[in-house]
Amino acid sequence: MSTLRNPVGPKDRKVYIRRRILVLAGLLAVIAVVVLVFVKPGSSGSAQDAREVEVPSDLAAAEADDADDDVPACNPAQLQVAPITDKTDYAEGELPQFALTVENTGQEACSADLGTAGMEFAVTSGDDQVWRSIDCQQNPEHLAVILDPGAPLETESVAWDRTRSSPETCEITRDPVAAGGASYHLSVAAAGAQGAGTAQFLLY
Repeated sequence: MSTLRNPVGPKDRKVYIRRRILVLAGLLAVIAVVVLVFVKPGSSGSAQDAREVEVPSDLAAAEADDADDDVPACNPAQLQVAPITDKTDYAEGELPQFALTVENTGQEACSADLGTAGMEFAVTSGDDQVWRSIDCQQNPEHLAVILDPGAPLETESVAWDRTRSSPETCEITRDPVAAGGASYHLSVAAAGAQGAGTAQFLLY
C-alpha cells in the first residue's frame, strides 16, 4: 500500500509550461508594484515622504559638529561665573561638594570650554591659599559647551578631601586642614572668566 496521499503520475509538458508562465507573471506583478510604490511620483503607497525620512545618527552627529563649528568662542567678559557649595557647614568627616554656574550674558550663543581643563576651584581661609583643584589634577579634559544667552548652566560637583594642596604634595599624604568651625571660602574660574565673589562655608 502506498504511503502517499492521492498519488499522481507525471504531468504533461504543457502543464509545466503553463505553471512556469504563471510564476513568471506573478514575479513581474510583484516587481511592478514595488516600482510603483517606491519610484512613481505622487504614489499613495506606504513609502515614507521625503520630509519624514530619518537622518542616520552618524550623519546627524557630523552635521551637529559642523553646526558647532559656526558658534564663536565665548568672550570671557560676557561670562558670569559663580561658586556653589552643597552646604554652608559640614560635620566632621563630611566632604564639601563644589560646583559652579556659568551664564552667557551676551546676545548670541557662544562656545565655552567647561571641561576640567577649563575650570578651577580654589579654597582660601583669609589670606591663606589652602587648596586648588588644578594643583594635582590628572588627565584634564576639554569640553566645548554651547551656552545660550541668559540660560545659566551648573556643572557637576567636585569633592574636596579637606586637605591642603600644592604642586609639591601630589605624591605624598597631604595635611588635613583645621576644622572645629573654621571658616573657608570657595572661589572659581571657568573658560577664562574669574568667578564673582566667593561662597563661604564652615568645617567642623
